[in-house]
Amino acid sequence: MIQKKYLPILLLLLSHHVKAQLTVSKIPDSLLVKNYNYLSNATLKYKNDKIKSWLYAQTWLRKSKADADFGQMVLAYKSVLYLSEKKSWGSYADSMLIAAKQTKDEVTIGSAYMTKATVYYGQKDNKNALDNFLLADEHISKTDDSYSIYKVKFGIAQTKYYLGFYDEAISLFRECINYFKEENDRAYLNSIHGLGVCYSKIGKYDLSSATNQLGINEGRKLENLDMESYFIHSEGINQYFKNNYSKAIKDLNSTIPSMQSNKDFANETVAYFYLGKCFWSLKEQEKAIEYFKKVDKAFEQQKYIRPDLRENYELLIDYYKNQGDTKSQLYYINQLLKVDNVLSQNYKYLLRKIVKEYDTKELLKSKQDIENAMTFRTVIGFSIIFLMALAIIYLIYRHFKNKRLFEEVMKRDTAQPRTLDISKEVMVLEVTTKQEVNNSLIPETNNKQTTQEISPDIEAGILKKLDKFEGTKKYLEKDMTLVKMASLLNTNTKYVTKIIAKHRGKGTIEYITDLKIDYIIDILKKESKYRNYTNKALGEEAGFGSTQNFTRAFKVRTGITPTYFIYKLKKSMTASNFE
Repeated sequence: MIQKKYLPILLLLLSHHVKAQLTVSKIPDSLLVKNYNYLSNATLKYKNDKIKSWLYAQTWLRKSKADADFGQMVLAYKSVLYLSEKKSWGSYADSMLIAAKQTKDEVTIGSAYMTKATVYYGQKDNKNALDNFLLADEHISKTDDSYSIYKVKFGIAQTKYYLGFYDEAISLFRECINYFKEENDRAYLNSIHGLGVCYSKIGKYDLSSATNQLGINEGRKLENLDMESYFIHSEGINQYFKNNYSKAIKDLNSTIPSMQSNKDFANETVAYFYLGKCFWSLKEQEKAIEYFKKVDKAFEQQKYIRPDLRENYELLIDYYKNQGDTKSQLYYINQLLKVDNVLSQNYKYLLRKIVKEYDTKELLKSKQDIENAMTFRTVIGFSIIFLMALAIIYLIYRHFKNKRLFEEVMKRDTAQPRTLDISKEVMVLEVTTKQEVNNSLIPETNNKQTTQEISPDIEAGILKKLDKFEGTKKYLEKDMTLVKMASLLNTNTKYVTKIIAKHRGKGTIEYITDLKIDYIIDILKKESKYRNYTNKALGEEAGFGSTQNFTRAFKVRTGITPTYFIYKLKKSMTASNFE
């Protein structure tokens, strides 16, 4: 009986045998006696003749299986993979990985994971691509093969860019630029291009333009012009965001023939979208619509979409609504529903940060609401002027108040929970709600008697566990209640309530809520990616049950809304960068 551990090897040796026979009816004996070096070179030599190249690759694979030479089997599978139809790539990548694991060689295993990641990347499955790049890194990082290490870094950087982790991608691209400058011209130029598009995504358009120009200059210096159209493509998008629409149109149009020649439907589609946006901004809507339709065609034929292209459908819906073309309007509403379904599967992180004009659940209702709202634009005279004056006065007052509150929050140390000042303990106990007094706290007059009911040793033990509770951020768990907290601290609810009141100066619910809000404030200060989160996403990060609960708690804790705090934080960070 075959042992289970040998079963994958047996299946590997038998795999694809039938397919090979269907494609290559008979491999000549004269080829089967050739050595691996000959078969490898022949596969590469005839790469433009797919029939010959496939014959040599299949011979190479069959010979490696007959010899049970797993190292050669990995190389043969890789050649067969890239010569096969795209739908077979996943199957060959799996077989290659099985063979690689039999070699026990970290570089070979890591390279196999890298190939599998590349297959997922080509299928726009960015999550699985990133997972496999990280697995590749896990193996290759154990070796001194620096070239493979940086190939993995580049793959991770590309995938993080598509998932929206721009700051992390920028750091990796910079490392790749420094390494590949002396090692590989094309990888060097690819890394510069990746850095430029990341800068554009975070709004650093001038820095992105400078990086694109560097890429063009370096390509010409190295006599490698393969990437020049991509740098121009990136710069065209930059020029759109700089409102230089004529220059953007010229740049993007000049790159389309190159994208078509390279069969790069993704970047061709992106070019169409931003061309449409340029014409839309120039009030040439009919021209814009033609380009937006090309984006929809790419989605229909290639299933290609990414989060920033979602707006394509919102603009089409608005356009046909204003034209009174109900049939076209409904068609693009249905297309947008399909788009959201694809995006929710492949871009979950990034989709949370995309501002949606139309929510997929309420497309029809929103459309009707907008139409109704547009019919009520009238001027009522001096009464409106008076109301506007009052509103301006209120806004000025609120502006200075919010500014002061923001500065107070920025000065506050949210990294560590604040303990109660002993001088304020009596006052805190007095203002605690009646319900919490009955259940947990006691009146000021009996304070000494109650706190003495807990022995110093027990109190110290609970405080130590409370510190651990805060340090491990258990308070971020959803539905954290007094009962659940008491269980975590291995004590009863009365003791927990009394100790929190004495040493933290607040009731249990307020204590947990304040910890959650302080955590959100702290990560917003320290990590830029969270500043792009929606209120809903931030609330989920802190373990709130709903967006409303989160925003209400944030306002109670700070006096300002999370939206205003993030706006001011971004503004202050931008200002500090220019100093």
